[in-house]
Amino acid sequence: MSDTGASETLSFQAEVSRLLDIVAHSLYSEKEIFLRELISNASDACDRLRYAALTEPALSEGDAHYRVVLTPVKSSKTLTIADNGIGMNRNELIENLGTIARSGTAAFVNQLGEAAKDKEGGGRDLSLIGQFGVGFYSAFMVADKVEVLSRKAGEHEGWRWTSDGKGSFTIEPAPNVPRGARITLHIRDGDEDYLEAHRLRQIVKTYSDHIALPIVLADGSKEETINTASALWTRSRSEITPEQYKEFYHHVGHGFDDPWLTIHARAEGTLEYTYLLFVPSQKPFDLFDPERKPRLKLYVRRVFITDEGVELLPAYLRFIKGIVDSQDLPLNISREMLQANATITRMRQQLTRRVLSDLGKKASDAVEEYTQFWENFGPVLKEGLYEDREHRDTLLPLVRFRSTTRDGWVSLDAYVAAMRPGQEAIYTITGDNLDLLRKSPQLEGFRARGVEVLLLTDPIDEFWVQAVATYKEKSFKSATRGGLDLDKITPSDDKKDEPAKPEPTAKLASLIAIFKLALGDAVKDIRSSARLTDSAVCLVADEGDLDMHLERLLKQHRQLDTASKRILEINPRHSLIERLAASVGDTGASDQLSEFAWLLLDQARIVEGEQLPDPAAFARRMATLLERGLPAAA
Repeated sequence: MSDTGASETLSFQAEVSRLLDIVAHSLYSEKEIFLRELISNASDACDRLRYAALTEPALSEGDAHYRVVLTPVKSSKTLTIADNGIGMNRNELIENLGTIARSGTAAFVNQLGEAAKDKEGGGRDLSLIGQFGVGFYSAFMVADKVEVLSRKAGEHEGWRWTSDGKGSFTIEPAPNVPRGARITLHIRDGDEDYLEAHRLRQIVKTYSDHIALPIVLADGSKEETINTASALWTRSRSEITPEQYKEFYHHVGHGFDDPWLTIHARAEGTLEYTYLLFVPSQKPFDLFDPERKPRLKLYVRRVFITDEGVELLPAYLRFIKGIVDSQDLPLNISREMLQANATITRMRQQLTRRVLSDLGKKASDAVEEYTQFWENFGPVLKEGLYEDREHRDTLLPLVRFRSTTRDGWVSLDAYVAAMRPGQEAIYTITGDNLDLLRKSPQLEGFRARGVEVLLLTDPIDEFWVQAVATYKEKSFKSATRGGLDLDKITPSDDKKDEPAKPEPTAKLASLIAIFKLALGDAVKDIRSSARLTDSAVCLVADEGDLDMHLERLLKQHRQLDTASKRILEINPRHSLIERLAASVGDTGASDQLSEFAWLLLDQARIVEGEQLPDPAAFARRMATLLERGLPAAA
């Protein structure tokens, strides 16, 4: 859309309209956080201009004393939050205040709506808005009209953005606008306490005392700085309260949850830098965004440099929020230079080691708390097993799994400690659904011997298992592969007393030969199975072939065009197989057994979750079989 000199009325993006409706009509228990969000945004705007002015001093226009000013006016029932930061031009006002251009927007708004319903019914409060980085809209909790005056640094034209939060906004040129942004809230009836100086002081002290630039209260002709205005991370840990840490986490992460883990330290020696890192207690909405962006802010000697394009932590730790303040980088370093900077590389290695070390302490000392972390971020952390060879040995003990023998989570160390005598491998099975995996026929032989199998349901599982290959000299082996020799494994005590199963019928080899002749190239081989106890048949992958779930995954994403032929295993002790084998040699049995071969193959495909190549033929064979089983019509 081209710039224009006239006033325009534009509609909010659909998700923004829904969001504003939810905010305006929710029973929000902590309305006061609107001020925290607006101050945090103002602080970010000042940080961005401070960085930009390092290379373009003219942008600060001689006014480099960055600050946020709160101006309550009781007579007009307005509260203004003003900053002299980077500011916004017309297009940025439309983009930043009229749309939510983020992955997962629809899912976020839906969850926010559910939270509002829960609140109305006495459930949890509506504490999601800032977590998605849309804190500006919280202004409409206390205001029935919001006006934004803004001029971007380096530009001459100012703009006025106005909205009552009911579906549209107007935007028009405005004369004589100072650099930065002035957000004026027209306070609703009943919320006039936010115009009281003592109330504003209390809110700033509670939520924004850590902001590293002055927050000034302009009350009449008097101005007063009402925050400490020192960078929190530069203080000693002994001087910082848990509440201050929490509010700083809210500031850097735009979240409303409490930090699950706080890591605050100073690195000294050849590299000097301070870091204050937080692991959230809730999943961010864009955790699985394909861009996998990190969330750390880089400072150089307390000056904000960037929060984009610099990998201070690897992508599999992207859920971590916080800041890193370096003493060794030059203040005027460009983002392009940062990407290939050796100091950044060393910092990333050290920070990664520290984070993984602290996660390891939590895993051993606070099992229940670590379980909460794993359920939120485990699938992301496992990406490191595939990508980060350097830290793989540190990551492996942190990984947790569901399994066939336990209700909770199990570590690899616990799995190895519980391995059966004679068991030489760590057995896994991959799929999309935990409940379906537990019922897989491929697991029957393992269950019969009391052998634990790890249930893997995350897409990354297919890749890291192959990359890792072994743990403590025990190889990872898929339970869906052929060639398993389960007879070497000693059954568990509760399985030892079970009566021995009868030997397979002598006609089994003939039955397999008939099945092979009938199915031809539809399968790679047909074998008698040692793994099946309850099911008649199952499909398995040959030793050198792709695992079946991985092949389906690659085909779904159009990364694979051809399908490997599978091995059909049959259970020689299943009553159906025994009866079919007994019929070998009977008159007319060969044709009927050929039909059964196809039915059993399709049955195995269905259980495996595969599409039938010829559903009509399956239906015809099934109908014929059912008809044969019915008594003749009178």
